[in-house]
Amino acid sequence: MSDPPDEDRRLDDLVDQIVQLAAGDLSVRLEPSPARDSVDAVITGFNLLADELDMMYRTLEQRVAERTAELAQAKQELERLALYDPLTGLANRSLLADRMGQAVARAERGAGPPAVLLLDLDEFKTINDGLGHTVGDLLLVEIARRLTAVVRDTDTVARLGGDEFAILLPDIDEVQALRIAERALAELQKPFAVGDRAVWPAASIGICFGTRGQSADLLLRDADTAMYAAKASGKGTVQVFRPEMHHAARARLQIASELGSAVAQDQLRLMYQPIVDLRSGVPVGAEALVRWQHPTRGLLQPVDFIGVAESSGHIVDIGHWVLRTAIAELEHWPDRPSRESFKVHVNLLPVEVRWPGLAELVADTLREHAVPAGQLVLEISETGLMTGDIGDLEALLALRRLGSAIAIDDFGTGYSSISYLRRLPIDSVKVDQSLIADITTDPTQVRFVGAILQLIEAAGLAAVVEGIESVEQMNRLTELGCRYGQGFLFGRPVPWSAIMSSLLGPTRPAVS
Repeated sequence: MSDPPDEDRRLDDLVDQIVQLAAGDLSVRLEPSPARDSVDAVITGFNLLADELDMMYRTLEQRVAERTAELAQAKQELERLALYDPLTGLANRSLLADRMGQAVARAERGAGPPAVLLLDLDEFKTINDGLGHTVGDLLLVEIARRLTAVVRDTDTVARLGGDEFAILLPDIDEVQALRIAERALAELQKPFAVGDRAVWPAASIGICFGTRGQSADLLLRDADTAMYAAKASGKGTVQVFRPEMHHAARARLQIASELGSAVAQDQLRLMYQPIVDLRSGVPVGAEALVRWQHPTRGLLQPVDFIGVAESSGHIVDIGHWVLRTAIAELEHWPDRPSRESFKVHVNLLPVEVRWPGLAELVADTLREHAVPAGQLVLEISETGLMTGDIGDLEALLALRRLGSAIAIDDFGTGYSSISYLRRLPIDSVKVDQSLIADITTDPTQVRFVGAILQLIEAAGLAAVVEGIESVEQMNRLTELGCRYGQGFLFGRPVPWSAIMSSLLGPTRPAVS
């Protein structure tokens, strides 16, 4: 049999090309013959089709690769959103729980039990409300950076929400864990630069050391309980969990539930501690201090319920009650020439200053009881004033326009900036008792307190030193030029009925 014509072979080659293309081999091509006839035209057409299919395939491959990369990135982003805090980049509660579970499981297999540190900032709400959420966010980011710097590579720092952070320390002993807690506390006690100011939020830290068989949920719960114990002990401290702390936690919940009816059921009481002129011994005023006559627990001090009142939202109602009651009792001050020189001091928390109707409440209550506005001094803490925003300042100015005075309380426990105090609408400064604790034994402290008193006077403000408990302290302060004082030396807090008689005469002989 003779060979088929060339064009028949080209047709066979063309069929083979089609089969290979159909099989996915996009590289096959046929060379046209010199005849350039209709068969060659078909071959050229199929070559062009193969080129087009090859280009489409490569484009499709590229798009698939791009979509795969995008899906991988989206998955990674979803994991980040699901497991990491978007503001600080720290682990979130879900990731912390997962790693706590792993640490507990490793402890069951023979590794050391984990420890958990729970941190809550002590003054973040004041800073956040006073300086704005942008500043608050920057502060949280810086805190996250500082906490990350004090832990080991195997540890996990997490933000649980708001100003609450946790640190998981797997396979660690108590000495190492306490060392890390102290380092964290020291880092957070350093100032944070915020524009032209420096703020010290500090933190309270609770630690729970895990035991084999303890669940991750219980570990975190007990660390949280220890943290609240740290806050109750004076803030800025570290507390290790002890089982009896659960009783205190339950007591806080009970207090919070009962506080709601304390005002309505007339369970609150006001006590007054005298403020005297150190040179003459004459009372010039008194500070109103709230107590709670609890139906079953007796007379409770502010330390027993004010912190709970702040966290539970009852503090504004209590603050309004204190204001109204103090002004109402002033109505019964004897009508004599010295009346307006005697002033009652009432404490305001930052949340009360921000209450929109504060000035109207004070004005209406003063008018209702025919009490001169000059007899009322409103005290706000140093931290609250220094972190206040323009709204706070306007509120204080409105109170001053009524004729009442503004005092800064607890001076020396926070910023202690005399230059900034001059820009605030205040009339007097109450120097914290911690500054005079060693004034009778430490010459350096004497010079320090003397310098503070001189600066306060240079700023055109009056100074009242709190916590005077001995004649020696009083004499030393008098020598330094201090005019006014308050403390147990001159009297403990007593009801208004008692203060009416005791404060009409000198509480001690005048200084010679």
